[in-house]
Amino acid sequence: MNLPTLPSAPPPLTERDLVCGMSVDPSKTKHSFLHEGKDYFFCSAGCLEKFRREPAKYLAAGPGGGHEPMASSPAPGASVPAAAKGVEYTCPMHPEIVRPSPGSCPICGMALEPRTISLEDAPNPELVDMKRRLRVAVVLTVPLLVLEMGAMAAPDLIGVISPELNLIIQLVLSTPVVLWAGWPFFQRGWASVRTRNLNMFTLIALGTGAAYAYSAAKALAFLIPSLSKASPISSVHSPTHDVYFEAAAVITTLVLLGQVLELLARNRTGAAIRALLGLAPNTARLVSMGGADEDVPIERLKPGDRVRVRPGERIPVDGRVVEGASAVDESMITGEPVRVVKKPGDAVTGATVNGNGALVIEALKVGGDTVLAQIVRMVSQAQRSRAPIQRLADQVAAVFVPVVILVAALTFTIWALVGPEPRLVHALVNAVAVLIIACPCALGLATPMSVMVAMGRGASVGVLFKDAAALERFEKVDTILVDKTGTLTEGKPRLVSVVPAEGFSEKELLFLAASLERVSEHPLAAAILAGAQERGVIPGEASEGAAMPGEGIKGRVSGRHVTIGNLAFVRSDGADPEPLAAKAEALRKEGQTAVFVAADSRLAGILGIADPIRSSAADAVSKLKADGLRILMLTGDSRTTADAVANRLGLDGVEAEVRPEQKSQAVARLKAQGRIVAMVGDGINDAPALAEADVGIAMGTGSDVAIQGAGITLVGGDLAGLLRARHLSRATIRNIRQNLFFAFVYNSLGVPLAAGVLYPFFGLLLSPIIASAAMSLSSVSVIANALRLRRAAL
Repeated sequence: MNLPTLPSAPPPLTERDLVCGMSVDPSKTKHSFLHEGKDYFFCSAGCLEKFRREPAKYLAAGPGGGHEPMASSPAPGASVPAAAKGVEYTCPMHPEIVRPSPGSCPICGMALEPRTISLEDAPNPELVDMKRRLRVAVVLTVPLLVLEMGAMAAPDLIGVISPELNLIIQLVLSTPVVLWAGWPFFQRGWASVRTRNLNMFTLIALGTGAAYAYSAAKALAFLIPSLSKASPISSVHSPTHDVYFEAAAVITTLVLLGQVLELLARNRTGAAIRALLGLAPNTARLVSMGGADEDVPIERLKPGDRVRVRPGERIPVDGRVVEGASAVDESMITGEPVRVVKKPGDAVTGATVNGNGALVIEALKVGGDTVLAQIVRMVSQAQRSRAPIQRLADQVAAVFVPVVILVAALTFTIWALVGPEPRLVHALVNAVAVLIIACPCALGLATPMSVMVAMGRGASVGVLFKDAAALERFEKVDTILVDKTGTLTEGKPRLVSVVPAEGFSEKELLFLAASLERVSEHPLAAAILAGAQERGVIPGEASEGAAMPGEGIKGRVSGRHVTIGNLAFVRSDGADPEPLAAKAEALRKEGQTAVFVAADSRLAGILGIADPIRSSAADAVSKLKADGLRILMLTGDSRTTADAVANRLGLDGVEAEVRPEQKSQAVARLKAQGRIVAMVGDGINDAPALAEADVGIAMGTGSDVAIQGAGITLVGGDLAGLLRARHLSRATIRNIRQNLFFAFVYNSLGVPLAAGVLYPFFGLLLSPIIASAAMSLSSVSVIANALRLRRAAL
């Protein structure tokens, strides 16, 4: 035996992380990687993953040599730090926009996101920055509101503060909110003007900027006597009340809140792809020509290599079995809970889970060519193709903003030329009133307020919406595709039928079957054991058990030779299954798997195992069809079982024995026919179809990948939640349209009034104070209307 050479010196107490250069204690870190016979240690999973993907790069650079230094904290004008090298960023609404670093979209102003998602779940720098700005804005805006509202509600109390001190406090509190917390909006607003793509940020920058600039000039003119004499606005109205610091601060804070909520929702879409990437094993056990095994990084594998997969391990490649036999859990691909027996010559798929036998597999597809990699690409592409409902407001803003600016300019010009004295004062005040009343607060709140309330309402009834886009589209859906296992059915095989043969009782049949299945690891064995215990049968001891993959199991129970398996297996053991052959076929037509049992070469009976249909499925399907929806089933299960379930539920159609890419193709085919499609599923195999559909709907009892990749999640796994989701979708879109109507009506009526159209006839002017009140009233109306969704009948 060759003993390993002992080290000449004790190992160092710490190791250097080759990625970031940090000191790492090998005895404490959980992140290590074996590469070419040597262990390397890392400070985090992120560094380990970077090294695993490109070991040569970091080994050549030395400790920390390949590390990209973290960007410095953003300056007041910067929203995000520099991008990592090689990462491209794109806009979810405008995929044609691609940038080498984070930032905002020049068309819509939305924050860019990485085109490629890795396993490293790094914090979103845009979200971190917006959260920090929001916290500061809230802390400073609340006392500003108290001060302003108190002047109206308790003037005697607030009156103890002198006008000068009042103005100073408002100026000091609002300045960092508007100029620091809201700085990204001014950046995006300026970018929208520079690129001629006017959007919501143009309105936000104009509204908050006009209110703050006017108020600051008014305050400074009042506080500094020399400016007061020269200022044309100091003589109009009382400067202690005629300022709009609180309006500018509140608008900034609300817009920041909307940005944070949007970024949080968008971050969740990346979790689905990270979950898919996490299914692939990092290493594989390569079988060399001499028969020895070596653990190697998955990237080193190439087609033709042979890998050994031990029991319980994930299969690292798409390939075919060359040695061994085992039952493989392919639920990731098929969605079916029953394991599939694999023998030499059978195909296997990467990331599926090996059962109780060892396998040697020849690699046929590796890396980006595997089924898992294709699923990741499909989910990623479909997610990026979705456009949020806020796009409507941006499209309106593209017309609304120039009109408001033109009206404000015309107002200033007309009043400055033909208005009463002091003309410049009236021109400036009325132009500011136009900009303030046209502030986009109500327009900006119209969609997010309804969405926020609707999401809360949905959560209270077990329906989770991931984003506004799912809300918008679900009311228009006319076709629903439903997976079978775990969606229409419970996803757990159960013993449904017990049919004893002549001369055997039900309890005797169950005793023989359950006793022998105790030594089996087959998935159906668990269903038989559980079914026997539910019926009060206690299994006995079995001996000489021998399992035949794909056929059955045989052994001795209480001195009797027992055989359990398919028809051919019990027949080969001397039993005649024909007396119950017709009954077995009838069970299959009902969606059950028929398992034959024989004792001492004599047929003892058959056991029917099925995945029961959910108790709520029939009623839910009936009501959905009554609502005008077409219900189709997509499943990887057999045609006989699928037809049985479809007939019992009265579905409009069924496609059976389909793989994940075929499910996605079915969705695309229906969409090409002009159908608006929703896909309901619960497994990893449904992820591409969920992402491809107009609306993806996941069962809350299903896989994390399905849930993360879907726009709607039914928490309890109850299909009745589809009806609640549809009613809520309709109510929400109707509510959003009402909110937009309120916002536009206030602006349509308020802008002309602020411009002074009534002055020639009635001598009436709309001061900035009234403009601010009208603006606030429009926001209150929108919020109050959105809150009605909490009582929507579902």
